[in-house]
Amino acid sequence: MKVLFLVLALLPAIAVGEDTRQVASLPEAAQASLRQEMQASLVALNEVLTLMAAGKVVEAGALAEAQLGVSAMGKHRGKPFAARPGPHMPPAMHGIGMDGHQAASEFARVAATSDRDKALALLPNLTGGCVACHSSWRIR
Repeated sequence: MKVLFLVLALLPAIAVGEDTRQVASLPEAAQASLRQEMQASLVALNEVLTLMAAGKVVEAGALAEAQLGVSAMGKHRGKPFAARPGPHMPPAMHGIGMDGHQAASEFARVAATSDRDKALALLPNLTGGCVACHSSWRIR
């Protein structure tokens, strides 16, 4: 019985574990911009999935390009330098982000052809960049 209590007592520490992701030291303003962008990207990704589920493949592609693709890059260009996340990111982190934009644009190109099956096959590439970055990096 004592062993069971010991295991139960240690379970939260085991479950949480140490966060081994790399810290990307961004200025506070850049962190805020990045957080806003990630939240908006999550909303856009959800809308892409919703459109795909409704069979609106072309619309899903157009949204993906506008909100997540290469066309969406440079959103922070007009902000003060300290509020622009890109220039402060480590190169590897920035590269994952660029790959994510490219994946969204590739999905958009295929979706524009109305080929639902090919577009569906590319959806994991959209989320794969998110997973790769969030699994490797943190800002605090």
